[in-house]
Amino acid sequence: MSEAFFMHYDYLIVGAGLYGATFANMKLKQGKTCFIIEKRNHIGGNVYTESINGINVHKYGAHIFHTSDEKVWNYVNQFADFNNYINSPIANFKGELYHLPFNMNTFKEMWGAETPEEAKAIIEKQRQAEGITEPKNLEEQALSLVGRDIYEKLIKGYTEKQWGRDCKDLPSFIIRRLPLRFEYNNNYFNDKYQGIPIGGYTGMIEKMLEGIEVRLNTDYKSFLETNKDITYDKVLYTGPIDEYFDYKLGQLEFRSLCFKNEILSEVDDYQGNAVMNYTDRETPYTRIIEHKHFEFNKCKGTVVTKEYPAAWKPGDEPYYPINDDRNNTLYDEYKALAEKEEGVIFGGRLGSYKYYDMDKVIAAAMDAARAEL
Repeated sequence: MSEAFFMHYDYLIVGAGLYGATFANMKLKQGKTCFIIEKRNHIGGNVYTESINGINVHKYGAHIFHTSDEKVWNYVNQFADFNNYINSPIANFKGELYHLPFNMNTFKEMWGAETPEEAKAIIEKQRQAEGITEPKNLEEQALSLVGRDIYEKLIKGYTEKQWGRDCKDLPSFIIRRLPLRFEYNNNYFNDKYQGIPIGGYTGMIEKMLEGIEVRLNTDYKSFLETNKDITYDKVLYTGPIDEYFDYKLGQLEFRSLCFKNEILSEVDDYQGNAVMNYTDRETPYTRIIEHKHFEFNKCKGTVVTKEYPAAWKPGDEPYYPINDDRNNTLYDEYKALAEKEEGVIFGGRLGSYKYYDMDKVIAAAMDAARAEL
């Protein structure tokens, strides 16, 4: 009788997104062995890009890398060259176009204000007219911060589509502050470093995972049942924390998204910008992404993606955690269970039930890998 052949690894990593890829790459450099399983049919998680007609399409929505963390910036530049793309979205309210974020260009377009003093005076007058001192919901919070015009044209409809509820029914904490820039500056981010990996995020992740075995189309629970020949010392789990515990305390809630791609072979430039937000309530999608503008691509034709917010149910892709009191309390209960789970590290957006920017995901994974030393 032949002996069973076992493979042993230091880490089983569940998820080949940014967190799992960073952790695995760090561990490889530390001389550790990793085996990655990924339930999707591709690596990269939500930053995955695929080439369509020579254009790198952001499969799960626009991802613009930005950071002020020099260590993170130096780390990702090992795996990709970044271009100098600056995120400068445009808001479309029933055909009226406004620059984002809220800056002097926005105020000029909305009121004709040409100086910071003019814009500040208009906003303050509108704020005072609302007479709100203790906001009870998101609408009152926004009105108390920016006044009626900006709220009605650039916040209300977009927010209601994003969350699937009236702004009066949303908690005020969702909008703690609204950045107002009294300068002519359309750069959405204030970070020191910003750009898109030349060639797309998938190539960057591939380089991060060089020398590491990855198995796609593999669910964690099914893997445990059918792969007794693969052993490991520890697990890094980046899936939903409530799913790991079989939802025994209840389900954490999310908002989801649907994406509809259009390949326009006869159109070379659809909207003249990478990101166009649709801020009225009637337009069913929140934004249109024209992917070629992320990499200054001059090829013939274009690909655009309409992004539709959607209610989430188990089995749908979870995008945005609903961090209200009920869900945060439930997550804390799952976190307490996770801390007692020997040999398992929980991380990433789903494992931490927290919305992360990409640089924060990478920084957290780097910290976790160092802590394991």
